Amino acid sequence: MILCSTNNKDSRYCLEQAVFTGLPPDNGLFMPLSIPQLSDTVIQNLQQQSLAEIAYTISSALIGDEINSQDLRAIVDNSITFDAPLVNVHDNVFALELFHGPSLAFKDFGARFMAALMSYYLARKNMKVNILVATSGDTGSAVAQGFLNHPDISVTILYPSNKVSFIQEQQLTTLGNNITALEIDGTFDDCQRLVKTAFLDKQINSKLNLASANSINISRLIPQTFYYFYAYAQLKAKSIVVSVPCGNLGNLCAGVIAKKMGLPISQFIASTNINDVLPQFLSCGKFMPHSSLQTISNAMDVGNPSNFARLLHLYDNKLDLIRQDLHGKTFLDNQVKFILQYVYDKYNYILDPHGAIAYMGLIEYMANDTIANINTLSANLKFNSEVYGVFLETAHPAKFIQDVESSIGVKIKLPNSLDEIVKKHKTAIRIKNNYAEFKDYIL
Repeated sequence: MILCSTNNKDSRYCLEQAVFTGLPPDNGLFMPLSIPQLSDTVIQNLQQQSLAEIAYTISSALIGDEINSQDLRAIVDNSITFDAPLVNVHDNVFALELFHGPSLAFKDFGARFMAALMSYYLARKNMKVNILVATSGDTGSAVAQGFLNHPDISVTILYPSNKVSFIQEQQLTTLGNNITALEIDGTFDDCQRLVKTAFLDKQINSKLNLASANSINISRLIPQTFYYFYAYAQLKAKSIVVSVPCGNLGNLCAGVIAKKMGLPISQFIASTNINDVLPQFLSCGKFMPHSSLQTISNAMDVGNPSNFARLLHLYDNKLDLIRQDLHGKTFLDNQVKFILQYVYDKYNYILDPHGAIAYMGLIEYMANDTIANINTLSANLKFNSEVYGVFLETAHPAKFIQDVESSIGVKIKLPNSLDEIVKKHKTAIRIKNNYAEFKDYIL
């Protein structure tokens, strides 16, 4: 697998370099130099394959011969150990449930695959690595679970104080062992800035072998393509429309990669909360990052999405091509709360706040209607029967139990894994939003 930087298409890197350095030296992002094209026969054959088999097929196409087939299959089999079922919510609207992994969020796919991949490289060279990762919620818990007890890997997770849910915080601050949590007085963007600055700090890098587990790491992006193919395989439709709840845009970029590999996705809906940098870009053609604003869909509270550079790279910086594939939709917290109750009452399906935003984006597109006035949402939305829509349900609703329960008026039973973790003692180190203090701690 040959990669380049989004800042320099003439640069060349191998996968191992990209996995452990996180960022190219020019501060771009790693991307495949070329995206392999799957034949129609391969695409159709996916409908007879399990998720793990699809994961091997896709990762083999992307990674090529850099890892031999036996080792790659072991990496896949050790990381993709849970399902991602497609659930028919109503009509031709389907939820792709990505919360059946250990941290109950879609980021388990990326974190576990990356951990297995890193362990493969480290074992071959008898090396150790220190991972720095910023989280707006689910990344931290997924990385903590994914890397827990992996030999020769130490993990430091930065998260914004009072801006993640209680359960999310418990998931990343109660594991101990090789996992350390830093509670930062700031926003997710501040956490991300601290991590990025550390990766460019020569003094830190001369003393520590650093790697990133954020969605900026290419090894997180590869496994996120798997479930797009798996959704298509389960649906067995000629083409699909996919609504993606967007924050740092890693999930969306993975979907675009899948499309460019040949997956018949006719349209992406980039669904956001009020941190609507991408819908604004699609509307006016200008990228206008800002400080993130807090919402109940906190994993999407990103005002300056890192993977925006990857999105531009995938479309050769051509806005007209991006607009052909992407529609932007933006929703407010009161709309999220309404739709949580609406979908539960009408279809007996419990969304989480992020999935609720993806659902709204999808039905607005499919019904050619609007949810702008939530009090007059039609009970008889007319859906195009020829369009099959999938929205990504990225986290278990119990992870946002307070907002979901208050919206639907029903108690949610905690999964056993969450029931145990909420009783544990939180251990986190409080640090100011100050790079010098952060650097002192790291060193």
